[in-house]
Amino acid sequence: MTDQHTGGATLLEAENLTLRFGGNTALNDVSFDVRERELFAIIGPNGAGKTSTFNCISGVYRPQEGAIRLRGESLIGLRPDTIAGKGVARTFQNIELFDNLTVLENLLLGRHQEIGGRWWQAMLWLPPARKAELQARRDVENIIEFLDLTAVRNMPVGILPYGIKKRIELGRALAMDPALLLLDEPVAGMNSEETEDMARFILDIRDQLKIAMIMVEHDMRLVMDLADRVMVIDFGQRIALGAPAQVQQDPAVIAAYLGGATEDVIEEFESEHPGVTR
Repeated sequence: MTDQHTGGATLLEAENLTLRFGGNTALNDVSFDVRERELFAIIGPNGAGKTSTFNCISGVYRPQEGAIRLRGESLIGLRPDTIAGKGVARTFQNIELFDNLTVLENLLLGRHQEIGGRWWQAMLWLPPARKAELQARRDVENIIEFLDLTAVRNMPVGILPYGIKKRIELGRALAMDPALLLLDEPVAGMNSEETEDMARFILDIRDQLKIAMIMVEHDMRLVMDLADRVMVIDFGQRIALGAPAQVQQDPAVIAAYLGGATEDVIEEFESEHPGVTR
């Protein structure tokens, strides 16, 4: 990717994050920043600390050391719903939708934090509540059109294919009007056609909606094709950060992915990642 998306103002700063569970260290002095309109990827072997990083940003975990700032404001110690209200939305690897509700209704649930107002206004269906509801529906309809979900907008989510459900999960996060979108394995379990569709939508979110994203993903080809910058962590430590081409050539990254592998596994990896050499 070009550098046009990596020269913006800093949106998120994570400094010296350290997270421990008893005697186990999940993150050890990890630092990085994410810039406006940037697609930032975090990769690493299983158990490297990728999800722990997401959980620290979204407020699920509180690191014992370090700082996390969104546009200069500390997120440490804030509740997940408070952090969401400040503009951090997240998708999950395991789909968390309401199967008995329609696509439209699931997306409206993602809009609840933006509707606001007082409970008694909603109960009495007063003009402020009606106005907020109408605006929420307009916003959700725009997301439905953006993600090509018009044909299924009134269908129960439970009957829809897996790839469509992943797109709805993405749409619900977009309904929260985020400044920063956390994508947890957005193409996990998808076939090649579904993966290509999701890749297109991710790029459109960055380029058209101008939303910054942090993506955790095991599909290395997707990461190297889409990301502006990539951070690699292993055993809770950052071992590389830079442009995809730079990261692919880093000896520490190659060792993390190929260390101890059989020759067949190494050959398969190198065939899928022609830029990586031993």
